[in-house]
Amino acid sequence: MISNQILQGTLDGIRSIARTELCICDTDGKLLASTISETADYENAVRNFVDSPADSQVVQGNQFFKVYDDRQLEFVVIAKGDNDETYMMGKLAAFQISNLTVAYKERYDKDNFIKNLLLDNLLLVDIYNRAKKLHIEAEARRVVYLIETHQDKDTVALETVRSLFAGKPHDFITAVDEKNIIVVKELKPTEGYEDLERTGKVILDMLNTEAMTKVNVAYGTIVNEIKDVSRSYKEAKMALDVGRIFFSEENIVAYSKLGIGRLIYQLPMTLCKMYIREVFRDGSQEELDEETLSTVNKFFEDNLNVSETSRNLYIHRNTLVYRLDKLQKLTDLDLRKFDDAVAFKIALMVLKYMNYVENTDPTMIQ
Repeated sequence: MISNQILQGTLDGIRSIARTELCICDTDGKLLASTISETADYENAVRNFVDSPADSQVVQGNQFFKVYDDRQLEFVVIAKGDNDETYMMGKLAAFQISNLTVAYKERYDKDNFIKNLLLDNLLLVDIYNRAKKLHIEAEARRVVYLIETHQDKDTVALETVRSLFAGKPHDFITAVDEKNIIVVKELKPTEGYEDLERTGKVILDMLNTEAMTKVNVAYGTIVNEIKDVSRSYKEAKMALDVGRIFFSEENIVAYSKLGIGRLIYQLPMTLCKMYIREVFRDGSQEELDEETLSTVNKFFEDNLNVSETSRNLYIHRNTLVYRLDKLQKLTDLDLRKFDDAVAFKIALMVLKYMNYVENTDPTMIQ
């Protein structure tokens, strides 16, 4: 349904050009928008006109016009006056409102189509049939962005995102729940993942500065057919979830860069517990202090280089070796060996995942 603000803006625009006073009523005679300074009571006249078979008629010295939406009467346009020029301007206004009704209905239908597409609520044959009917290209490069706001129903953030993509009619902005804004973006043949990252930064910066809203942005992989858009959406959703666990310091997360975190996220909890028991015998993970963990993380960042890590931590090389030996006694893993380092790195990530699950859904840890 067209908002009253849109209707009012349309009438104001026509009046400024044609100098004709206009108003719009619903089929019950309720005034929706008007440029007429003295608000006349058209309620009874509109109801009588609605019941008449005529599509236009002079009533009480004014021109009345009916506006239909798919043969269903939606509005009555009234032009003040009964001369030929008023008739022409009233007819023009009715035509413009009719076109707006069709456009907004199509926009509403497209929004519903995209939501159902993302949620896998459509059969394959229905996807292509409805896409054709709504003039949406079936074969085009697209990607889905998922924007998580920190408050429910953030209308300011939603409108900010819509304004950012306002000049791109092939992009779709919608929401399937209260906290997430979804952008289905059509890509040019030359656009790749570096361009996707830049677009994510533009979205993040605009929402941070203009909407004053803290958000997290995730995006899936590029798909070439409309039937695969839901896959890109699921990937973006997973990227958002995995990002909370393993990339909490990042505001933009790409599905293609999740790495091993994506695999751990999909592991059943029983396997996670089994792996932790194998690496940390007798619950020895409880003995890992912050100093040890920060040392290990830096050691990994420096590609298992003892000299580089000791220099970056401003400690003696022997101190670092002592800490690594202490950890080896605890776990039987020598982090100076690649295989052992990988096993311990995975163990730390599994612990992080288990802690996250325990905080969000304790029943899964039982």
